[in-house]
Amino acid sequence: MSHVEFDVPAIVPADPQANIADLLEQRVSATPDLALFAVPEGDGWRDVTAAAFRADVIAVAKGLVAAGIQPGDKVGFIARTTYEWSLVDFALFYAGAVMVPLYETSSASQVQWNLSDSGAVACIAELAEHAERLAEARKDLPLVRITWHMHEGALDALRAQGADVADDEITRRRSLANGADIATLIYTAGTTGRPKGCVLTHSNFVELTRNSALALREVVDTPGASTLLFITTAHVFARFISILNVHAGVKTGHQPDTKHLLPALGSFQPTFLLAVPRVFEKVYNSAEQKAESGGKGKIFRLAARTAIERSRTRQAGRPVPFLLGLKFRLFDRLVYAKLRSAMGGKVVYAISGSAPLGERLGHFFASLGITVLEGYGLTETTAPATVNLPDTTRIGTVGPALPGVSVRLAEDGEIQVKGINVFKEYWHNPEATAAAFEDGWFRTGDIGAFDESGFLTITGRKKEMIITAGGKNVAPAILEDPIRANPVVGQVVVVGDQRPFIAALVTLDTEMLPTWLANNGLPADMSLEDAARNPQVHAEVQRAVDEANALVSRAESIRTFTILPTEWTEASGHLTPKMSIKRNVIMQDFAADVDGIYETPVSTTNVSLG
Repeated sequence: MSHVEFDVPAIVPADPQANIADLLEQRVSATPDLALFAVPEGDGWRDVTAAAFRADVIAVAKGLVAAGIQPGDKVGFIARTTYEWSLVDFALFYAGAVMVPLYETSSASQVQWNLSDSGAVACIAELAEHAERLAEARKDLPLVRITWHMHEGALDALRAQGADVADDEITRRRSLANGADIATLIYTAGTTGRPKGCVLTHSNFVELTRNSALALREVVDTPGASTLLFITTAHVFARFISILNVHAGVKTGHQPDTKHLLPALGSFQPTFLLAVPRVFEKVYNSAEQKAESGGKGKIFRLAARTAIERSRTRQAGRPVPFLLGLKFRLFDRLVYAKLRSAMGGKVVYAISGSAPLGERLGHFFASLGITVLEGYGLTETTAPATVNLPDTTRIGTVGPALPGVSVRLAEDGEIQVKGINVFKEYWHNPEATAAAFEDGWFRTGDIGAFDESGFLTITGRKKEMIITAGGKNVAPAILEDPIRANPVVGQVVVVGDQRPFIAALVTLDTEMLPTWLANNGLPADMSLEDAARNPQVHAEVQRAVDEANALVSRAESIRTFTILPTEWTEASGHLTPKMSIKRNVIMQDFAADVDGIYETPVSTTNVSLG
């Protein structure tokens, strides 16, 4: 079978000399007085013009120069999604340095690995809790000379420190990098072993930005276009959008705390949103629960069914029946209008990525007048490789390849990507780099299918990486291996793919169990069923889970687990001859147990990506 391939040519001529700093220079020269950012002030927002942002970027860049940061130096950054994130990002570009972003949920051991592997010489931390983790990691980071703490006024101190640095020095430094040079080093969780550093170049961002701005011009190139970012900018998805917004002149606001997201949407009134499917689920679920508590749950569910039915009819190209149209107009006043106004009232588009959005939610929001543009990409593809476009959206797919990108399916259905967005290499890891490419095509490890027009659907995953509904990438082995080391644990399978949080199924070790029970003052001959329900056994498994959780970030940690009163063996079909778990068989046979875990509500307050 030959490869199925779709190539979409670039619609902007490539400029191999251009770097990311050029995008801001061109924006300021075109529209110096355009509001490029807005920062919270009182109950509202204060605009920051393109010229004011550039002046602030240069002031901070001068401070970095005065502090001894050299062109090409790697600088770590751990912070929430705020105006200062983009400020520091561009200040590092203008100083000629290379950012190594850290997730704000990263554990001290993750901070230590990313900074040591990258060879970072400095790190900026936003909050006291970030600074604490950095301090814990620093004893194993001999190369890190300087740490800056934003909560102690580090940015103001840098602005003051750089006052005597000449403008010419910043002009020189921001012009040093060309397209082929490294722009940032983003660490991505692998299915096995340590995270790998993805080398993303200036061209990756510049060419993808320029082509995407034209492909998505109805979204970004309309008067008054604005967005409120609330997913982490440490993730390539939001980072790419924030750079795209600078290039396209879109006003960007930030709200790092999703508990305050609805009031922020109400006051900021964005025209488009960037979100992960979990956010759309939360908007839908909270609206349904609110209706339920007001005695209007039945009306809401009927309204939702009507919205979905109408959108499906329209996508199929059929006329909307009279009665359905009538019901839709009634519910538009009663239900949909309230939801639109809860999101600020001006949202026309929403870009969704990092995990698949259910077809049902896509149709529901489409009927609210919000076109959800679902896309697909990885850190290695600088975010989007494919995306649904405003004039050609097919709900249930992740759209066609973007201009400048080629996507093909290998014989086994694996999605492979080539083009302007594909990363250069894994940092100091030639073996991993070689394994990631086939004839110059990046192997994503995901399985997909095309329709006749080149719209891609993701159908599965070759690798066993779990992606939560919040878009967090989790490598199961990092959690499973330490838990399995506990004497009472037989096997463990981490679950959470497309679910709101990570959980686990645990079996007990029947050989070790009698000894452990006797040592802990319990009857050695306790049945497996009783042991699975025993509070002391539960506490011991919890201890093992806590130890594993200490190795990963909060978003990757196991929130809850179920102890199964059964054994997984080779004979039962759940283990291979090498005694490794058959994850797909277990997920099929114990689907009811997995569903049971998620039927109990667990509150999630953060929307994290990884």
